[in-house]
Amino acid sequence: MKCFTQRVFFIFSFLLINLLVYSQDRNDQISENIRLNQLGFYPNAPKFAVISAPNVSAYSLLTSDRSKTVLTAFKLKQSADTALNGNKTFLADLSFFKTPGDYVIYVDGLGYSYPFSIKDSINNDLAKATIKAFYFQRASTALPEEFAGKWHRAAGHADDKVLIHPSAASTARPAGTIINASRGWYDAGDYNKYIVNSGITTATLLSTYEDFPAYVKELNLSIPESTNKAPDLLDEILWNVRWMLSMQDPADGGVYHKLTNASFDGMVMPEVTQKPRYAVQKGTAATLDFAAVLAQASRIFKEYKNEFPGLADSCYQASLAAWNWAQKNPNVAYNQNEMNTKYEPKVTTGAYGDRNFADEFIWAASELSVTSGDGQYLKALNLFPDNSMPLPTWSNVRVLGYYSLAKNEKLLDSIAPEAFTIVKNRIINMADSYITGINGSAYQTVMGKTSRDFKWGSNSNAANQGIALIQAYRLTGYKEYLRYALANLDYLLGRNATGYSFVTGHGSKTPMFPHHRPSVADGIGDPIPGLLVGGPNPGKQDGVALPSSVPNEAYVDVSESYATNEIAINWNAPIVYLSVALEAMQDEFY
Repeated sequence: MKCFTQRVFFIFSFLLINLLVYSQDRNDQISENIRLNQLGFYPNAPKFAVISAPNVSAYSLLTSDRSKTVLTAFKLKQSADTALNGNKTFLADLSFFKTPGDYVIYVDGLGYSYPFSIKDSINNDLAKATIKAFYFQRASTALPEEFAGKWHRAAGHADDKVLIHPSAASTARPAGTIINASRGWYDAGDYNKYIVNSGITTATLLSTYEDFPAYVKELNLSIPESTNKAPDLLDEILWNVRWMLSMQDPADGGVYHKLTNASFDGMVMPEVTQKPRYAVQKGTAATLDFAAVLAQASRIFKEYKNEFPGLADSCYQASLAAWNWAQKNPNVAYNQNEMNTKYEPKVTTGAYGDRNFADEFIWAASELSVTSGDGQYLKALNLFPDNSMPLPTWSNVRVLGYYSLAKNEKLLDSIAPEAFTIVKNRIINMADSYITGINGSAYQTVMGKTSRDFKWGSNSNAANQGIALIQAYRLTGYKEYLRYALANLDYLLGRNATGYSFVTGHGSKTPMFPHHRPSVADGIGDPIPGLLVGGPNPGKQDGVALPSSVPNEAYVDVSESYATNEIAINWNAPIVYLSVALEAMQDEFY
C-alpha cells in the first residue's frame, strides 16, 4: 500500500511539475494572437492591439526585455462586432500611454506580443525602405554592393535592342525595328515593364513629393544619385520616367502598352535571362496614363531645371503628343487574347487589359489642366460621369485626377463654379463612408470593413484607403481621417487577422518567401527589404493551398503563391505615400 501511495504521489508530482512547466512556457512565449503594429507607435497617436482569443480579460505592458512592468492588469474591451471568422476580438487601447521606449504587451494565458517601440519618427525607416525597394527593381543596371548591400547583383535586361512586335508595327517602325527602351522598373515578381501599371505607380510617387516636399527633400536613400541636388525620391522616379519617354512613338505620340518577353522568365536572376524583348501594341489606356504622368512630372521637375536641363519641357511636350494621339484614337483597347490570334510571337505575360477609358481621359485632362493652368482639357469632358468614387487602381484612375484637382480650387472654379465643391465633397464623402462603423469593428481598421476588400493585391487597398483618408484630412483638418489612415498602416504592419507585418524586413513576423524572382534566386536567406506583398486573397488564382478560406486570413508565405505573396510596384507606391504622409504629419496627432 505504501509503495502504491508513493507511486501515485510520484505520478501526481510529475504531472503537476509538467503542467507548471507547460503553463510557464505558455506564458513566456510569444503569442501570435496578440496583433499589433510590429514597428510601433508615435507617442501622441492612437495605439491599439487586438487579441484574437477567447476568455481573456486584462493586459499588462512591460519593457521589451520583460524586466519591468510598466502597466498592470488593464482591462481589455471586447469588440462589438465579430471578425470575418465569426469571432469577436478583445482590444487593448494604449493611446493614453506616451512614454517613449521599447515594450511588449502581456496577456495572461497567452503570452507576450512581439516587441514594439513608442517614439517619434517611428515610420521613417519604413518610408525610406519602401522607396528604396524601387531601386532594387531597377532594370538595365547593376546594383553594386555600395548601394544594395548583400542584395547586390549584376545588370540584366539592357533593353537597348528591343524589337517592335508585329502588333505595334507602323510605317516608320515596321515589325522587327530595334529601339532603345532601357531603364524603368521591373513591374512585380517578373521582369517585364508595363506602362499602365507604371502610370498609377509613378503618379503616386510624384504625388508623395508634391504633397510632402519638405519631408521628402530630407530623405537620403543611399542610391547612386544621392550626391546630386535633387531629392532621392525624384531621382528614383526619373529612372522610370526616362523609360516611359522611350515607349512613345515619336512619329505620332502613341505609347506602347508594355515592354516584355513573349513569356515569363523562370525564377532566375535578371542577368540570366536572354529572351528577346518586345514593345507591344499602342493603346488608349497606356497613352492616356502616360499623358497624365508626364504632365505631372513636368510641373515637378520644373523646379529642378539646373539638375535636369530640358526635362520638364520634354515631359510636357510628350504629354501633349500623347493627349493628341488619344483624341484621334479614343478607343484602342489592349486585348491580348485577340492580339495573339493575329500576330507571332504570342505574348502571355501580364495583360493589364482595360476596355473603359473614361477614367483615363479624366485623369490625363486633370493633370494637363493643372500643369498648364488651362481648363480646356476638362471642359470637353464629363468630369462626373456617375456618383461613384472608386478607389484608385491601375484600371480605374479617375480619382487620381480628383486628388490633383482638389488642390487647385482656382483652376476648378474657372471651369465651373461648382466643380471644386463637388470634388471636395466627393472625397470627404468617400472618407466618411470608410470610417463609419469602424469603432465597433474587430480590428478597428477601415481595411477589412467588408470582405470585398480581400482580393488580388488586397494590401494595396489598405494603403490606397489610407491615401484617400489623407486627402480628406488635408481638405478638412478633421483628425479622425488622419487617425484611421494611421490605423490602416497598423493593419499592414501587423494588426490584422494573419499576424503578419506584410512589408519584407520590417517587423518580427514578415514575409520570407515572396513571389519575387530576385528574392527567390539570389541565394540569400532574407528577401529584399521594403517590399509590400499582395496580402490576403481567397481567390486561389495560383492553385496554392491556403491556411484558411476566411477572406482576411487567406494568405500564405510561399513563393509559389503569386495570388497572395507577389510584390508589385503599384502596391509599393501607396505604402510609400502613406508612410511619408504620416511621418510628415506626425505632430498633427497632438
